[in-house]
Amino acid sequence: MPNSSHRNGSKIRLSDIAEETGFSLATVSKTLNGRSDVAEETKAIIERTLRKYGYERRVTPPKKAQPVIEIVFQTFDTLWSLEVLRGVLDKAKQLDLSVNTTESGDRQRPDSSWVDGILRRQPLGAILIFSNLTNAEKEKLHSHNIPYVIFDPSGDPAGTKYSVQADNWTGGVIATRHLLSLGHRRIAIITGPGEMMCSKARLDGYSSALSEYGLTTDPELIMEGDFTMPGGYAQAMELLSNPDRPTAIFAGSDLQAMGVYEAARQHRLRIPEDLSVVGFDDVQTSAFLGPPLTTVLQPLQEMAEAAMQLLIDANTQNLGERHIVMPTSLVVRNSTAPPHA
Repeated sequence: MPNSSHRNGSKIRLSDIAEETGFSLATVSKTLNGRSDVAEETKAIIERTLRKYGYERRVTPPKKAQPVIEIVFQTFDTLWSLEVLRGVLDKAKQLDLSVNTTESGDRQRPDSSWVDGILRRQPLGAILIFSNLTNAEKEKLHSHNIPYVIFDPSGDPAGTKYSVQADNWTGGVIATRHLLSLGHRRIAIITGPGEMMCSKARLDGYSSALSEYGLTTDPELIMEGDFTMPGGYAQAMELLSNPDRPTAIFAGSDLQAMGVYEAARQHRLRIPEDLSVVGFDDVQTSAFLGPPLTTVLQPLQEMAEAAMQLLIDANTQNLGERHIVMPTSLVVRNSTAPPHA
């Protein structure tokens, strides 16, 4: 509790301050505790009255940040999430840090319970697998001096200080160029959710590569997916049921590409003889599919390590705004070949 001075030999109470200023006891208490939901004019009146009677706050030393990094996932049930966590754990081991994982909400919009847990635990920082933070959530993290990094942002990371992502546009370009160079012209794409920035960037890269060859995008060959295996299967089944089916499919994730493999099997199509497939991410299992998957390497582990280093730097130095974009590259395996004449 704050210390108080005396007036006419009696101890000053918060209720006295509330009575003199005309504001509620709750508003006076919020002002004393530095809450942001008090109007500046109200705050000025209350603080002026507090000073008038020598009412002083008792300064409580801030809690020491624990040697822990928080990582908040949408859900921890995919190979993609495992690759990210591996990168975090590798870096944490080097730095002698612990890691706490949290599942909350969905990737585009988690519920707010995660932030209250972080405030209770007081970690060195947090890696967030989403980007649509509310102003209230940002204020909570800032007011407790907890730095955070947006990882592979689903939206525009503007307004946040730190982010790490892959060069998704270039990834879309090189995947499509590869198929074009093999002679494919009817190339379909299964994107991720349309509102996600990485999905838009990969689709833009696909369209740009087609235009380099004088081709225009065909809306019938663009399918919106959800980065999951069942989603890739469903979209590929629709594409391959078309009498004028594509000769190649660029899947927006390796998980979607696995769904394409099953759809091709259902349609009795051989990969790559009858259908070429390219994925995105290069998760570990992509090299062990039958046939091994040609894919775009998104350096998930390196991205996770970079996010960890940002948090460490933010705790040890006056770090300016940083938005890291890491390069993507094509890994050619056996799932792509020239189309039949």
